[in-house]
Amino acid sequence: MKCLSLLIITVLLIPLLSGCWNRRELNELALVVGLSIDKSGDQYLISAQVVDPGEVSNSANGGGGRAPVTTYDEKGNHIFEAVRRITTISPRKLYWSHLQMLVISEAVAKDGLNNILDFFTRDNEFRKDFYIVVSKDIKAKEILRNLTSIEKIPAHKMRSSLETSEKAWAPTIAIQLDELISSLTSEGIHPVLTGISIQGKASKGESVNNVQRIEPYARLKYKNIAVFKKDKLIGWFNEKESKGYNYIKDNVHSTVGHVPCTKKGQLIVEVIRSKSKVKGRVVNGKPKIDIQVSAEANIGEVACHIDLTKPETIKKLEENVEKVNIDILKTSVNRAKKFGVDIFGFGEVIHRADPQAWKKLKKNWDKEFVNLPVSFHSEYKIKQTGAVNQSFLEQEKE
Repeated sequence: MKCLSLLIITVLLIPLLSGCWNRRELNELALVVGLSIDKSGDQYLISAQVVDPGEVSNSANGGGGRAPVTTYDEKGNHIFEAVRRITTISPRKLYWSHLQMLVISEAVAKDGLNNILDFFTRDNEFRKDFYIVVSKDIKAKEILRNLTSIEKIPAHKMRSSLETSEKAWAPTIAIQLDELISSLTSEGIHPVLTGISIQGKASKGESVNNVQRIEPYARLKYKNIAVFKKDKLIGWFNEKESKGYNYIKDNVHSTVGHVPCTKKGQLIVEVIRSKSKVKGRVVNGKPKIDIQVSAEANIGEVACHIDLTKPETIKKLEENVEKVNIDILKTSVNRAKKFGVDIFGFGEVIHRADPQAWKKLKKNWDKEFVNLPVSFHSEYKIKQTGAVNQSFLEQEKE
């Protein structure tokens, strides 16, 4: 009886041991690393950037003369429909788990993101860790067709550049799918995305010759921040306004900026640490926001006559940096008020500070935001003046 029981259990477990029933071989898949979405009339135009495995594997030997990636384009009334239609032109089924970048055109972004994002959240083949950007002044598919130097796969270049510029420059922000959806579904905040464009002759950027030149015909370049009202693109922040946004959101890791010297000329400082705090309160039913930015900086370049050995000079420079930073913060907030959208999450701050007051304020928060009193406080400490205290300019006659 005992042996019979073991036999029955073994038979029942056998189907569970077939772990390779849904296996997919690498030579049967097309690895998608970049995807773009454009409008074509009333339809979506989808472009998928697919890795050429043979060309990439030959990279150590100089490659086979082909482009490291290829793109497949198709149209459809819906994203999923267009994606499946690509099977009519691709020799392999598209595989999405390696997706690095999603590029959305301005036209699509202005129509709204909700319909297209549903596809990416519903399909479990997407890993949700890809970055999303908006193509500015150019079709999204042109971004994917631009071949890049150093990084052979353009989508890898886009991902690396976005992460690097966010950490070292500040007017860009790397947004993934979950973060975008959180902004779309949360009360008291509207989403933003970084813009991307092409610098140079876009028509020559898709040729292999583009990466065989010291100076390519065309380069991909991140440019400004796209501002959304709910899921629709309504405008753009410039570089200064974008940097202010990241300061307020405590997203500045490092950046550089110029400040006036004590007399004439300018001086460049490098922010090495930054911490921002946004506090909210409701007084007599009226919301108020306080922004405090504390940072440490080094002097990176001197383009003026100044004596950096004097403590009073450093103190004056710190005051100048604080004034410049407050101007950046004010410019960003004022621009957002002109758009009439709270992209900073001030509504969320008020919600946490006074949940009862928020119940009344949230119904017309965008209107409340336009008239919202915001106070700015900035504190900078200059830690180092560089490898030398005095600039050689001090040795020259004024």
